[in-house]
Amino acid sequence: MNKNTKVLALKYRPQTFADLIGQDVVAETIYNSIKANKVPNAYLFTGIRGIGKTTTARIVAKSLNCSNGIDELCKDDLCENCIAISNSNHIDVLEMDAASKTGVDDVRDLIEFSRYGPTTAKYKIFIIDEVHMLSKQAFNALLKTLEEPPEYLKFIFATTEIKKIPITVVSRCQRFDLSRIKSLELFEFIKKIKDKENGNASDDALKLIVKISEGSVRDALSLLDRALLTLDKDKELDLGSAQKIFGYFDKSQLISLFQLIFEAKETEVLNAYREIYNQGVEPKIFINDFLELLYYFKNIESLKIDGTNFSLNDEEFNRIKEISEKVSNETLILFWQFTIKTLEELDIVSNQHLSMEMFLIRLIHLKGVKNNSEASYEDSHQTNENISQTSLSKKNGEDLFGLKDKAESIGQMKNIAQEKDVTLKDNKKVETQTNLINSFDDLLEICSSKKEIKLKYELEKNVNLVSFEDQRIEISFNEDLDKDFIKDLSLKLYEWTNNRWIITLSKIKGQPSKKETEVNLKKELIESAKNSLTYKNILEKFPDAELIDVKTNQKENKND
Repeated sequence: MNKNTKVLALKYRPQTFADLIGQDVVAETIYNSIKANKVPNAYLFTGIRGIGKTTTARIVAKSLNCSNGIDELCKDDLCENCIAISNSNHIDVLEMDAASKTGVDDVRDLIEFSRYGPTTAKYKIFIIDEVHMLSKQAFNALLKTLEEPPEYLKFIFATTEIKKIPITVVSRCQRFDLSRIKSLELFEFIKKIKDKENGNASDDALKLIVKISEGSVRDALSLLDRALLTLDKDKELDLGSAQKIFGYFDKSQLISLFQLIFEAKETEVLNAYREIYNQGVEPKIFINDFLELLYYFKNIESLKIDGTNFSLNDEEFNRIKEISEKVSNETLILFWQFTIKTLEELDIVSNQHLSMEMFLIRLIHLKGVKNNSEASYEDSHQTNENISQTSLSKKNGEDLFGLKDKAESIGQMKNIAQEKDVTLKDNKKVETQTNLINSFDDLLEICSSKKEIKLKYELEKNVNLVSFEDQRIEISFNEDLDKDFIKDLSLKLYEWTNNRWIITLSKIKGQPSKKETEVNLKKELIESAKNSLTYKNILEKFPDAELIDVKTNQKENKND
């Protein structure tokens, strides 16, 4: 190991396959292939940053060129080849950074150099890091050599962007996808490093480092290095100190903030957020933690404490589980959508702090609960299970976020648009016209009389009537139906009748639309006319004649 290096990420860099953590399958496969002398022409390692791609490439190079062989691979007392490879100065192992040498000329030099056999080792090895940065011409120049290289030549590629590599290159390599390191495994690893460095850090602080590193060993060691250097040796790095160093805050504060939002306590919500903001937490970090907690609220029943990536302790886990039982899934999903939208707003608004406060206020009003001492976030549990269109308006202080869906038919969805009472300016009652709408035809007539042409058009062309009962309409529709049709129709029916109507969507096809009926009737009339003697006589005199329309004589029909 690089004992003279003070940076932990380099000091504790793995030197053998046994030192690798979290990549057991990859290590075992490569070890067996080398031992069986079935080494591929090229290796391709891909994965996120800091999980051992370049490190694995060097271990493979040492395994192929170690003087002691793969079974007795150097670990402590390194041979000359292993020392040179570890220090990146072996004459037969060339490490190239594709980010700085992207052109076809660089690859041509590489190919020219490959014509000569190894000097001191068994294999000549080219390690190309960030290989996806090579140009298209450079990849093409490499193809032939990559497919049929000399026996002494091996390629090892490493990349974080596998999709940017041409498939013709990928197919010529033995690909290994290095996975993120599991949280518990990474925690045990950095805890051992902490003990070796005589560091003083609590388990909670180490768990926070694991969470921030997101499965990257290099990130975890860099954060540990930074944390141990920040405090004096006689002071312990506890969770509070780690949160200040890394700009994170206690999850219990955010859980309390959620509870205040569900209780619709606007002043307390803003004060709780400002307390978090004053700790130096950036709005984007706050939003991402907010999203993470939303995920836990939604899926807490299917999670275990060890499945939260050390984000929660036992007390926080149980609090979330208790609160989530009183909040509907629809509320949490809408919160998620609004939070994602706020992430976009942060790049637009100059004062992100104000944007965050308005975001929290919107969530409170979106919740739709009473803002008084009797308000309870338990009301949100009365949300419609299958609601498809949601209104944010309130009536008489009730939670109108959703209504219980009582429909038993599969595929039906309740669509109820809730609007404020419509009152006349002179405070007179709205004239009731319930008796004027007793059928679908009555509805079309009142649309005409009220000059609601767009609504009538949708009813006639895009709606198939299934049933029409007292203040309840069941319909099916085609793909051309306007997205706001249900809301517009519900609003107009309430305005015309002063009563709420229920509009149900059904999978049953229903009756043909008015337009379809008219078209079918027209086709029948034309076919009937074509079979008449008059039409046949006309065709005898005018063979090119074509019947395109038929009009009935309404006066004759009335007389009949």
